[in-house]
Amino acid sequence: MKIAMLQQNFTVGDIEGNTKKIMDGYREACDRGVELVVSSELGLFGYPPKDLLERKEYLLKQNEVLETLLPHIGDAALILGAADRNIFEGKPLHNSALVLRDRSIPYRRHKSLLPTYDVFDESRYFESGNPKAVTIFAHKGLNVGILICEEIWNGTENPYGEKLYSYDPVGRIKDRLRHPQILIVINASPYYWGKGNVRFSLVSGIAQELYCTVVYVNQVGGNDDLIFDGRSFAVDKNGNCISAAKLFEEDIVIVDTKSKIEVSYPFDLNQTKDLYDALVLGTRDYVLKTGHDFAVVALSGGIDSAVTAHIAVEALGRENVMGVGMPSPFSSQDSLDDAWELAKILGIVFCAIPIFNIYDACGKALKPVIGWYEPGSVNGDVTEENIQARIRGLQVMAITNRKGKRKPLLISTGNKSETAMGFCTLYGDTAGGFAPLSDVLKTDVYNLANYICRFRNQIPKSTLTKAPTADLRPNQKDEDSLPPYRILDPILHLYIEEQKGFEEIVSSGHDEATVRRVIDQVNKNEFKRRQMPLGLKVTSKAFGTGRRWPIAAKFL
Repeated sequence: MKIAMLQQNFTVGDIEGNTKKIMDGYREACDRGVELVVSSELGLFGYPPKDLLERKEYLLKQNEVLETLLPHIGDAALILGAADRNIFEGKPLHNSALVLRDRSIPYRRHKSLLPTYDVFDESRYFESGNPKAVTIFAHKGLNVGILICEEIWNGTENPYGEKLYSYDPVGRIKDRLRHPQILIVINASPYYWGKGNVRFSLVSGIAQELYCTVVYVNQVGGNDDLIFDGRSFAVDKNGNCISAAKLFEEDIVIVDTKSKIEVSYPFDLNQTKDLYDALVLGTRDYVLKTGHDFAVVALSGGIDSAVTAHIAVEALGRENVMGVGMPSPFSSQDSLDDAWELAKILGIVFCAIPIFNIYDACGKALKPVIGWYEPGSVNGDVTEENIQARIRGLQVMAITNRKGKRKPLLISTGNKSETAMGFCTLYGDTAGGFAPLSDVLKTDVYNLANYICRFRNQIPKSTLTKAPTADLRPNQKDEDSLPPYRILDPILHLYIEEQKGFEEIVSSGHDEATVRRVIDQVNKNEFKRRQMPLGLKVTSKAFGTGRRWPIAAKFL
């Protein structure tokens, strides 16, 4: 059978636009002589639709477009993802795969395993499908099975690496007398580094277990904090890849299930390149899907702002990015020079707005009330440092407010190491509408910078070599307040992403006092992270929707 995989970039809530995209793909596939066309999970709504599923007008719109679709579906079947009504007790909806053929819907498959861990919360909206329901329909003389995303994972992606469900849809297919010759899996599977390899291993194993062709279709694109890498593929009954779609791009790929020719699957091989491409895709989609068309980036001369600016230019084009330098009395001339040079390399508009006068005015106004001291002096504290960051936030927000004919968005430059430790100023350097690097540790920011220097435009050499600094007091260095990043980042990775405890981290070779300090700082700075701009999830555990951490709590 010839099958088309529609790997498409959907916008959540744009039901008419998503439907048009699916139909355009369906027509193109039919013109190429396919017999079955497969879209991805909840493609009509876009994934994840969240509480839009509770709005009647969206459900009515989805049902309307389904009715308009049916007259255009002929002998070549179309499998698409939709929110289908539950006619029995329980939640009002199912997460479903619908088979459209000959102007009707002859088969519905309701997702039986609903993930409720990390970024997933499907039990909030959907009722599980009946485990005993038939998972196979006949098409063109072949038995075709359908499963939906989590049904092949069976919870093995959860934080504990254990199965969460007593029911195994793959095992049930294997135990039935009627086996599929083709298994279709529709997905909305978010990206993190290494997940592509895990997916292929899982699907290849299922194909060999069921001894059938498996077609795995995933969506692509950025939706809020999630990035979908696409990477749809098909394997034969021996688990060999016979078709593969592009990574981080829309694609329509034809699978010939009779093919015995192996093709290359896009494994996770170059972590830094994949990370860069993922951040560019996520940034582009977030800016454009939220109705913006222009990015403003504060350029400090440091590594974070340099990488962020490169990502913004790659995502939006140099004509749609503006850099702003805001030197304070404690900024080095080298920092301002590096910001100017970076803007010149990137070919973006750049302006420098010194904050000297505003900083002095704040000091005069506050001195009678709380006193005013030289940053870094015996009597001084972070007050004078934070004021500088907040002045900068005020200025770049003002620039984005003065819209003119553009629709600008302020892009924050903070990284995961800093936000984890609270090494950032609320309403200052945390200001912004979007934070591409919020799930990227500082050492990985340097990896990205080195990648950019090798394969993209250059970054000023001194930006790469100088010690990281916030430039908020004389001779300030990040290591005055934080452990060195080469020590800090592995601890953060173990604590946040691997979810290891204190004793486990220490036993892996890290200094006990340092580990305790890091864990304490991470825990007590959750209040800051709740007020930071949304960022992109690129690891197995990011700050945000997938990490629900209490603020007013006592920690071990």
